[in-house]
Amino acid sequence: MASNKKYWKSVEELNENSSIVEKLQKSEFIEDIPTSEFLGDKESLEASDTSRRDFLKYVGFSTAVATLAACEGPVVNSIPYVVKPDDIIPGIADYYASSIADGFDFANILVKVREGRPIKIEPNKDSKNGITNARVQASVLSLYDNNRLTGPLAKGAETDYATLDKEVKSQLAELKAKGAKIVLLSGTTASPSLEKLVAEFKESYGNVEHIIYDAVAEDAALNAFEKMYGTRALPDYYFGKAEVIVSVGADFLGDWQGGNFGPGYAKGRKPKNGKMSRHIQFESNMTLTGGNADKRIIVKPSEQLQVMSKLYEAIVNGKSAGSSTPVDDAIEKAVVQIRKAGNKAVVVCGIQDENAQLLALAINSALQSQVIDVVSTKNVRQGDTNKVNQLMKDMASGTVGAVLIANSNPVYSLAKGTAFAEALKKVALSVTFSMSANQTAEVSQYVIAAPHYLEAWGDLEIKKGHYSLVQPTIQPLFKTRQLEDSLLTWMGSDLSYYDYMKNNWQANLLGGGSWNKTLQDGTFTLAHQEEVAVANEIDLSSVSSTLAQTAGAEMELTVYAKTGLGDGQQANNPWLQELPDPITRTSWDNYLLISRIDAERLGLSNRTVDNGALNGDLVNLTANGVTLSNVPVYVQPGQAAGSVAIAVGYGRTDLKKDMNIGVNAYPLSEGAFQSVTIEKTEGEHKFACVQLHHTIMGREEEITKETTLADFVSKPKEEWNHAPVFSLDHQEVTQDKVDLWEKFDDSLGTKFNLSIDLATCTGCAACVVACHAENNVPVVGKHEIRVSRDMHWLRIDRYYSSDMTVAQGKEDGSFGSGDFFKAQGEPSDAPEVSFQPVMCQHCNHAPCETVCPVAATSHGRQGQNQMAYNRCIGTRYCANNCPYRVRRFNWFKYANNNEFDFNMNNELGKMVLNPDVTVRSRGVMEKCSFCIQKTQSTILNAKKEGRAVVDGEFSTACSSACPSNALVFGDVNDESSKVAHLSHDDRSFKLLDFVGTKPNVFYQLKVKNTTEA
Repeated sequence: MASNKKYWKSVEELNENSSIVEKLQKSEFIEDIPTSEFLGDKESLEASDTSRRDFLKYVGFSTAVATLAACEGPVVNSIPYVVKPDDIIPGIADYYASSIADGFDFANILVKVREGRPIKIEPNKDSKNGITNARVQASVLSLYDNNRLTGPLAKGAETDYATLDKEVKSQLAELKAKGAKIVLLSGTTASPSLEKLVAEFKESYGNVEHIIYDAVAEDAALNAFEKMYGTRALPDYYFGKAEVIVSVGADFLGDWQGGNFGPGYAKGRKPKNGKMSRHIQFESNMTLTGGNADKRIIVKPSEQLQVMSKLYEAIVNGKSAGSSTPVDDAIEKAVVQIRKAGNKAVVVCGIQDENAQLLALAINSALQSQVIDVVSTKNVRQGDTNKVNQLMKDMASGTVGAVLIANSNPVYSLAKGTAFAEALKKVALSVTFSMSANQTAEVSQYVIAAPHYLEAWGDLEIKKGHYSLVQPTIQPLFKTRQLEDSLLTWMGSDLSYYDYMKNNWQANLLGGGSWNKTLQDGTFTLAHQEEVAVANEIDLSSVSSTLAQTAGAEMELTVYAKTGLGDGQQANNPWLQELPDPITRTSWDNYLLISRIDAERLGLSNRTVDNGALNGDLVNLTANGVTLSNVPVYVQPGQAAGSVAIAVGYGRTDLKKDMNIGVNAYPLSEGAFQSVTIEKTEGEHKFACVQLHHTIMGREEEITKETTLADFVSKPKEEWNHAPVFSLDHQEVTQDKVDLWEKFDDSLGTKFNLSIDLATCTGCAACVVACHAENNVPVVGKHEIRVSRDMHWLRIDRYYSSDMTVAQGKEDGSFGSGDFFKAQGEPSDAPEVSFQPVMCQHCNHAPCETVCPVAATSHGRQGQNQMAYNRCIGTRYCANNCPYRVRRFNWFKYANNNEFDFNMNNELGKMVLNPDVTVRSRGVMEKCSFCIQKTQSTILNAKKEGRAVVDGEFSTACSSACPSNALVFGDVNDESSKVAHLSHDDRSFKLLDFVGTKPNVFYQLKVKNTTEA
């Protein structure tokens, strides 16, 4: 058996007397079917004389809900090309290599374009930086945001560029004559051509300064690196080389220092030759990285600073951390393992404290760690908050003549945003480049509608020597103009930015290489001379002493960026708003994370109500003289007692009504942590949480499997990955000996299988958004999510596991008692975490197929469970018969319906829809199709070229997007294919395989390196 742990999704499941859990186990659909909405008054209908047709209509609705609606299909009037453009072939996708650089996310990508419309983002896997997360995948929808500005504004009124340029140039000339200061305030651009252009702009206007500001800053790490190595940059990390990783507050599988470390980390997490990396995490709130760690030690934010000091003293100075507390003991054991690993160990720090970052660099330098790269540095964070604070003082004093703001929203995202807005009013000229009428645009004199990155030209140097290009993939949708073209215009140049950038590359970067070839590839690597980074002399003893004496507070607050919204610039993107957070499984909200211990002390709680939805208390939060009112409370397993956390990116007021949610936590974002007071207030918050959706409590041991590295190496497979056995003629036999279905030969031709490696799946959710984009999955909004009508085709189940196991309960005699359940619940203060992606399993013996009365769902020879939407009458028998709970029912018409005012309800948003995938009607079932449109396209392309499909060509949206390559898709009948090899791996298992459904999706069980020092 892989594990005898107790797995659970929600604390509510640990309540042995919970009637709610019992109801959820027995009821697939929580709410009664709203037949009255379709048929009128039930009593009058029963009393009336009805025809047989009316009677069947009523009975049909009680089982099918939307039979009549299923007969309605959307009508789309199409206009054919009169003269077809030469570069467009209807039905054939074009792919353009480009990059995203929005100041928070940086990646090299491929853009899928259909009939002139970008519809999908793919990672550019030929590039080291070709990694996409959920936000990058969703960014294509932000192109079609109808909340975008459509043209320039002057003092709140519409204007044209000729008028605006005339006025701006006149004021800039006046400021130049006076010698007044002109400031360009932008987010991190990492653009070599823009850097050159700003230098030329400075030559034209004299007193010009470029200040970079990041909403989620890395000032501490940047300042520390500059102090130690003389360059203001961030080191790179190769976690694939690591044998031991010790992280103190660094969510490096999230957005720490720009993120994108998942692929390297995953390389070390597969047990090869009995070895895998050991990951130890010290942190306060549960993060993606902490959830994936082998050992997670819970400490308050102030204690994280002390941990860094003790690690430094032990590793560099040889001093013992002692073992007076469990944390000290954990530090001692971590130090032993670090020393054993030597230069294959690394210590990373996510604390926003310069001294802590200095110690992390010093430790890695002492180890001569091969994991950290201090030569080929990263440029994804360049902000300098000190300069921004000085700018505010200068603006307030009247010494700044003009401020040009691009790629940032400081009035919203600065801790002192209100003060920035007041100071900006004292500036003679203020110009903001923005895609929407955001908070900074509202207080600026001139607003230039900025293009989306898919409409613009640009270049990047994400990592030293690694250059890439940004190219437009669609004509501008509105009257937009990018910063670079504006600067050229105000300098009196006739060049477009495209010509300027091309000239710069040909003169300074390409070295005679082909511009067109580089544009086609999207990336270009320029070899730089190998350097040896020499650390400067710094008094680290006093630095360590300062951290060791850190005084904590009774309650400490940290702010963080959520996987979905990040810094909040895509807050108007419904795909991201509806994305369940990988840890809390909650969408459409931010909230205050608090531990069970503190919640009980303060009289705060979450409550699961009768329909399975989650409610919680509200509090007022005060720190540093700033109060946030009516903040919802979420009791988070694994949160450090004495600490709370809240996500930034919410609380914007310039968005569509459904997106104006949450509270703005940026006013509390200063420092590593703040002392905070919490006051309970009246009211109750309603969460859109999928925590209890599709509960499968009671079958935990057959759902997700994991084992330890020690057991994996030393014990036979049958002990840690047992196969189910059945009784036949009083003999125990394996599943292949007993079957309820007739066998059919599927060994000929292609048969698709999907392998999911739980050891390398980090729960990042990039696959969820990719599936959404590829398959036209509708957004249903907070209320529908709350009442269990989630439409995601792919979900990532997050399981907590308790320290109290069934085996331990039986051993001490508590199994089945109230004490046993209590013992399982209280360790929820420090649970372990497992992630498991679940989609349609495409069963060879699919129970859904046997119960469909109209044969709407059937099995294809290629192994896919198929749906004929125009046959489906919505009986939902298939959903009730599915043990995996992966089928979705269209309760409503989500397209062209004002009740669901998202991208499918406006002509601009519909441009993102994939024309190869049907937009489903009301009253039908839908679910994962293994992206049948992609598999068939691959087969047809190979056929057209007169060749066989090679391994690696087949892909689904989820497998293509997965940054850690945890999902592998292919033809299992091809014995040489990777998926065929994985199907025979010892770690391979199938979800609920004892049911006998024979899925075409299989998993590789999770392995944890739990070996202590």
